Amino acid sequence: MLCARFLLITYFFYPGEHMSQVSLKINGQDHSLEVPPDMPLLWVLRDRLDMVGSKYSCGLGICGSCTVLVNGRPAQSCMLPAAKMEGKEIVTIEGFAPDGNHPLQRAWNEEDVPQCGYCQGGQLLTAKALLERNPNPSDKDIDEAMSGVLCRCGTYFRIRKAIKRAAQYAAEGGSA
Repeated sequence: MLCARFLLITYFFYPGEHMSQVSLKINGQDHSLEVPPDMPLLWVLRDRLDMVGSKYSCGLGICGSCTVLVNGRPAQSCMLPAAKMEGKEIVTIEGFAPDGNHPLQRAWNEEDVPQCGYCQGGQLLTAKALLERNPNPSDKDIDEAMSGVLCRCGTYFRIRKAIKRAAQYAAEGGSA
């Protein structure tokens, strides 16, 4: 994969050259764009569509700050060429629950999970995917599922508590 700097230089200094037409479905909306063939989805989201909830941090797919859901599964958008995302359902934190009333969002706030907020998009989307697969996860299930998203502030215990609380809310009648 090409480095982000080269991709940005290609985009700004060689418009129309080495570009691919790509159609993406993001948060339920269709987007048609011309992008360099190896441009990561993260840069399309942030620089072309102004969806800045997915963060750039490591650029290596290790930290999880850039996590989005692709067909319901967590994926690091810094490692996904946008051109290969055609035909897939992509959900970013902006499309998670705009009203802020999702059981995970409520539990996140009640457990005081957010600190600096940098990892929160990746944490919430990964937790959502976990609860959709496993509505009553054990501590081990949570730790394994969430291991792909690093929290710089170390709120892992609160994250686990919030996921358990959200699972309880969902069992009582909400959806996780």
